[in-house]
Amino acid sequence: MGTVALARCGARPFGTHLFPLWPGASFAASALPVQCTPGDNLALHVAVAQAPRDCALVVDVAGESEYGYVDGVLAAAARARGVRGIVLEGCVRDIGAVARHRLPVFGTGVSVREARHEAGGSVGRQISMAGSGPVPLAVRRGDWIVADDDGVVCLPRGQVGTIISETVSSVSREQEIIDAVCAGESTLDLLGLDPSRVAGWEDSAEQRAGHGRPRSLGGSRRDAPARTAEG
Repeated sequence: MGTVALARCGARPFGTHLFPLWPGASFAASALPVQCTPGDNLALHVAVAQAPRDCALVVDVAGESEYGYVDGVLAAAARARGVRGIVLEGCVRDIGAVARHRLPVFGTGVSVREARHEAGGSVGRQISMAGSGPVPLAVRRGDWIVADDDGVVCLPRGQVGTIISETVSSVSREQEIIDAVCAGESTLDLLGLDPSRVAGWEDSAEQRAGHGRPRSLGGSRRDAPARTAEG
């Protein structure tokens, strides 16, 4: 299940400024939060050294993003440790090496500036990341992180089962719509959309008879908020 479907069903999106460092990078894993001090990645080295296998590192760099906090050495160490991926509010360097190690890394950009390895920070404590809206996104240890080509989302611990269950149903309904579209039906009918609200709609009796009345697909149709998000 991708991040789009999960976000539609309650997963919390990270900001749109994050992107995968190599095409096709994706992962789903339990979060280990990391707080770096500005321009320093010592906390990241500590996190990699003690990370539980199959976790994801979620890294706040204290607002100083213009450093390469992850490089080829850290990528190799993370892969050897069994880290599934890294999400950070900062830049990456040695992206060729990171890609060769096939470590999924989602960051804000690429920078040749090397981070120091001297200051403090924290591992395992709650952090705040930039979300898709004005409110910061809290990430706690044990939250579930999913990342793919469409972005990064957080499934808060305690809500993971509910979000996944709703997403399974949503994906099933969406597939029914796709099958109907491929069979020649219109999304206007399938989603119950009103084309008369759009200037240039070629109104006619025949079209009025067909459009604007949603067709039932299998079980219950999507609710209005889901249709709006898709549109």
